[in-house]
Amino acid sequence: MGAFELGDFNTKSEEVAQRPSRVPWPPLLFAAAVFAAIGLQRAFPLAWPGIDDLAARIVGLSIGALGIGLIVWAAVTMARAKTTVLPHKGSSVLVSSGPFARFRNPIYLGDAMILLGLAELTKNIWFVMLVPLFIGLVTWLAILPEERHLEAKFGDAYKDYKAKTRRWV
Repeated sequence: MGAFELGDFNTKSEEVAQRPSRVPWPPLLFAAAVFAAIGLQRAFPLAWPGIDDLAARIVGLSIGALGIGLIVWAAVTMARAKTTVLPHKGSSVLVSSGPFARFRNPIYLGDAMILLGLAELTKNIWFVMLVPLFIGLVTWLAILPEERHLEAKFGDAYKDYKAKTRRWV
C-alpha cells in the first residue's frame, strides 16, 4: 500500500491516547531557560533596564511567588483528582477545577511567571527575553501534544472544556 498504513495510524492514535509525549519537555525547557539566561548574562552582560526600588522588587518578586503558588495549586488539584502531574505521562482524569477552571496550562504559566520573578531577583534581563521562547517551545513540544492526548482520551468532554478555557491567559 505504501509508506503509510492504516494500522500505523491506529497505533499512533492509541499511543497518543495513552500519553502525550515520550519526553518531559516542560521541566527540561524550564531548566534550559534558567541555564541559558545565566550563561548569556555571563557571556553578553546586559544592564537591567528597570528601576531598582522597593516597589519594582515587590512587583517582580510577587509575579514569581504567584507563579510558584499557581504551580502548587495546580499540582494539589491534580493530586486530588488522582492524575499525574508529569507532562509525559497519560492523564487518567480530565481536571477542570481549581486553576484549570481558568487556564488549561497553569503549571506552564507558573513556570513563565517564575522566570520573570527570577529576572527581578537576579536583575538578569535574559530571563525576560527567554520567556517568549520558553512559551513557544512549551506550546509546540508539550501543549499541542497534550491537547491531542486529552482529545483522544476524553473526546467531547475535552473539546467542551477547551472551548471554555484559555490555553495560557
